[in-house]
Amino acid sequence: MIHVIATIELATGTRETFLTEFRKIISDVRAEKGCIEYGPAVDALTDLSNQAKVGPDKVVVVEKWEDLDALKAHSVAPHMQAYRVNVKDYVLGVHLLVLDPAD
Repeated sequence: MIHVIATIELATGTRETFLTEFRKIISDVRAEKGCIEYGPAVDALTDLSNQAKVGPDKVVVVEKWEDLDALKAHSVAPHMQAYRVNVKDYVLGVHLLVLDPAD
């Protein structure tokens, strides 16, 4: 299994519009072969003094995949290609972490 943390940097003020488009692909992605977990996350409102925040113009996508081949297939899936076209005006950049569990 691999873990993926994708931090998506967005144009100022476009997060809700971006999330509307993102939510349209969640069920298709979760149905992909090898997908274990997939979903967007934003800063939780807490009173934790040591909480690092991504801010109002970023979305973090938390993913788990059975293996690297499943992740690679995901990246070229037709719904992902269409999604990228739909969000191109909002996305400024993506920082991708691909991690192995260390247990």
